[in-house]
Amino acid sequence: MRNNRVELKEKFSAMLVATGKGTVTKSEIKTICAKLGISGAQWFTKDESNRVGRGLYKVPGLATSAPVAETIDMSAQVMKMPEKKIIPSSGNRITNVITDLETENLVPAVYKNYVPFGNFDDLLSIIASKKFYPIFITGHSGNGKTMSAEQACAKLGRKFVCVSMTPETDESDLLGNFVLINGQMEWRDGPVTVAARQGAVLCVDEIDYGAQNLSCLQRVLEGKPFLLKKKNEMVAPAEGFTIIATANTKGKGSDDGRYMFTNVLNEAFLERFLNTYEQDWPPVAVERKIIKKELAAHGKADDEFAEKLVTWADVIRKTFVEGGVDEVISTRRLVHISKTYGVFANRMKAIELCLNRFDDDTKMSFLDLYTKVDAGANTETLMAQTLETITLPEEPKEEQSPF
Repeated sequence: MRNNRVELKEKFSAMLVATGKGTVTKSEIKTICAKLGISGAQWFTKDESNRVGRGLYKVPGLATSAPVAETIDMSAQVMKMPEKKIIPSSGNRITNVITDLETENLVPAVYKNYVPFGNFDDLLSIIASKKFYPIFITGHSGNGKTMSAEQACAKLGRKFVCVSMTPETDESDLLGNFVLINGQMEWRDGPVTVAARQGAVLCVDEIDYGAQNLSCLQRVLEGKPFLLKKKNEMVAPAEGFTIIATANTKGKGSDDGRYMFTNVLNEAFLERFLNTYEQDWPPVAVERKIIKKELAAHGKADDEFAEKLVTWADVIRKTFVEGGVDEVISTRRLVHISKTYGVFANRMKAIELCLNRFDDDTKMSFLDLYTKVDAGANTETLMAQTLETITLPEEPKEEQSPF
């Protein structure tokens, strides 16, 4: 009677061969094991002779052959064909590197303190449709643009891949590149390619920081198969793949200099986005709810402090619009203050530490304004007092002609 273990290994090998592939991934091995009713195939995966890359294994019996160029005997002027040689899969062949993006769960976790507002319902509709529907979201830094996309995916159980642009981000970083691992050239998909293959929602964060390196996304933004030029492979996006771009500008640069190093994006590139959403600050009632949740999460539930922080930030933003100040307090900074208050249990210390990023004049004026809020002044009074303190520059005096 044959040993059950031997039979199991034979069935496993037969199922590997049945894939018709020269190599299989760890996830494909798990699928085969599940069909066989076993937890794993350690005898196969731990055998280094079967391993050809990170998370990639060769299929016994399906060796790959590489064509060898014809040679010419110049003396006899007769073309000869050499014998074809079998290149073992453990040799210097190009394989795909299996990265964390391909093996980890890409569905983001639900953030319990998130409070939806603004365009969130539209985001849910777009992502739930599983259609290719690229959109551009613009708005001030720290007002929840990227989080709204992430939490929409979390609510719907959709895969989410986020890549942040920098001036140095290039085509290889986005689509993929060859890398040298243990003396062997292997291909590693970039986040854009991974998202397309898996039908994930791709978030290109701070897209206006990479203007010189975005032409490689032109085809991707059409939702059509795109070419990985370095390996001559066409990638057809899976169902559900779409793109959400976030930026502090509309791709026209920053005239006031608040968002340094943002670039003017190519008009043809911007035209590929179906819609542009302008995300403003959360309404006061929503922001108050956010800060109350954050304070409670850090063990310092304090509804009065939350109310005063939100009123303070609202006055500063309105003053900013009127040209009275050059900086604003973002929702993200209010969250920072909440976390700091959770550590030090001191309101003014938390505020002061989180204002240190501003210049001295701005910091002192913001601190002074908060003391007035803390004393109970209402928004209208604070706005009037703040605008009264604005010192407008004197108009240059016309020089008198000496003649």
